[in-house]
Amino acid sequence: MLQYPEIRPYIFKLGPMQVRWYGLMYLLGFVFSYALVLHQIKKKKLTISREDVENLYLYLIVGLIIGARLGYIAFYNLAYYAEYPLELMAVWHGGMSFHGGFAGALAGGLLYCRKQKLDFWVMADLLIVTAPVGLGLGRIGNFINAELYGRPTTMPWGMVFPFAGPMPRHPSQLYECLLEGVVLFTVLWLAKDRGRPRGTLLALFIMLYGLFRFIVEFFREPDQQLGMVAGPLTMGQLLSLSMLVAGAVVSYILWRCRTNSTL
Repeated sequence: MLQYPEIRPYIFKLGPMQVRWYGLMYLLGFVFSYALVLHQIKKKKLTISREDVENLYLYLIVGLIIGARLGYIAFYNLAYYAEYPLELMAVWHGGMSFHGGFAGALAGGLLYCRKQKLDFWVMADLLIVTAPVGLGLGRIGNFINAELYGRPTTMPWGMVFPFAGPMPRHPSQLYECLLEGVVLFTVLWLAKDRGRPRGTLLALFIMLYGLFRFIVEFFREPDQQLGMVAGPLTMGQLLSLSMLVAGAVVSYILWRCRTNSTL
């Protein structure tokens, strides 16, 4: 059994205000993503302005926050929020869903691209290869917060997390950091210059994230208020399976458009 490194969830305090590691991780994720997108634009000599990139990120962030909150409410705790509707906007109490956030970010990106007449598929491919950076850093933030921990285990790397009982558990946040962060970024970054049709990287991200998240959910503690929702499967696994299907559908659409010479 490994000793859980007890790290304060905040970097420093200013009176009642806290600067937390989790927030810093997401901030760094957006900074690195922005820098990598600009790098790709310059390398590919694309006529996309810095202003459009910055405005697009604003739409993405707003869509992500709204989608993540609505996704959590709808998929993970609808009965609670139906009983306590005043808690709907209390995001400081936690409760955000990746799957909802991803859908919201896609909607925000599509809205901005249509508004500015930008090629959605090109922009999606540019941004999606950088998304695993934020995902990996976010999982490190989860680990520091000792949240979203894994199921009990007898493996030698099991850890006893604060407020999770005396049993060693899988450090599933680190599994997700490795798969959804390091591995997914490596695959997408290596694939980005292979001359594939527009939108291919987006479809690849959707399918691989769905696959990786589905696997890790076998080691991650199910949400307490839900438990298993379909036999041995969690809500996260059902949503991840839907991503696999969605990625396959997007790939099929792209293939049909390419064969019809419309993409």
